[in-house]
Amino acid sequence: MSRAAVLEGGARWRAAASRAPGVAYLLAALLVFFALFGPRFASAPNLLNIGIQSSILLLLALPMTLIIMAEGLDLSMGAVLGLAGIVLASALVAGYGLPAALGAALAVGLVFGVANGLLVTRVGLPPFAATLGTLGAAQGGALVATGGQSVVGIGPSLPALYASSWLGIPFSIWVAVAAYGAFHVLLYHTRFGACVFAIGGNRDALALAGVRVHAYHAAIYALGGLMAGFAALLLTGRMNAGHPTAAIGMEFDAIAAVIVGGTRFERGYGGLPGTVLGVLAVGVLKNGLNVLAVPSSLQVASIGLLLIAALLVDSIRGRS
Repeated sequence: MSRAAVLEGGARWRAAASRAPGVAYLLAALLVFFALFGPRFASAPNLLNIGIQSSILLLLALPMTLIIMAEGLDLSMGAVLGLAGIVLASALVAGYGLPAALGAALAVGLVFGVANGLLVTRVGLPPFAATLGTLGAAQGGALVATGGQSVVGIGPSLPALYASSWLGIPFSIWVAVAAYGAFHVLLYHTRFGACVFAIGGNRDALALAGVRVHAYHAAIYALGGLMAGFAALLLTGRMNAGHPTAAIGMEFDAIAAVIVGGTRFERGYGGLPGTVLGVLAVGVLKNGLNVLAVPSSLQVASIGLLLIAALLVDSIRGRS
């Protein structure tokens, strides 16, 4: 290989490295650290388990990316996921088939997503206040419907589907891959995706072009609610039951994964590949701390520290 080819290859590598978000370096560091100090962390079953555990979070983080790119926020996703899981499990217990039960969960998610969108775009409430209110409504509804107890006896169909695999890859990972593919096409190859970038980047220009900005903006929130309802399929299958508080706090993990992945609350800046890295970083961090037997209370704090570290890395690289 000639010297010119080596120099050209090095330049390409440096250019690619400069475009990588800070979370890519943190993810690599976490993998090395836990592989060295965590027994069984680097085993194939455990790495596959990280993928399974991260699948539900990715289903929430993908729409959360679009919401944050549009200068919004959705604090209700975890509570809506919990309520949708209760509805899904209750429908299965009542004897309905899995498609009908999933349809009911999707309907619940869509109702809350549309409500969030209307409260933000039509009523004019700040996204934080609007989605905090729907969080309370969804969480309260789930607790009232179940009395705070799990919904069990959902039958074998959903657990069997969740436990299935194809080509050695679990069902939940295939769902996550398919969801990413759909969102990638939606964001980067459709008019809807172009509007997501424009709403966060230049809303006024979009309105002057005759685009119904409020409709597209509300649709972003509706999509978030719909995905929270769909994620109930994996959550309920994993738990073999529905529980009203099972997903509380997952909205924080989703927001952290999106921000760690490089998406910002302004100018429509962000993207889905970084979100995937953020989700993996959160998944690796949680799994590694479990392997090291770190208390769960400290795990919550560690995600906040991961967020700060990723932002610091990006800030330092931006000044260099």
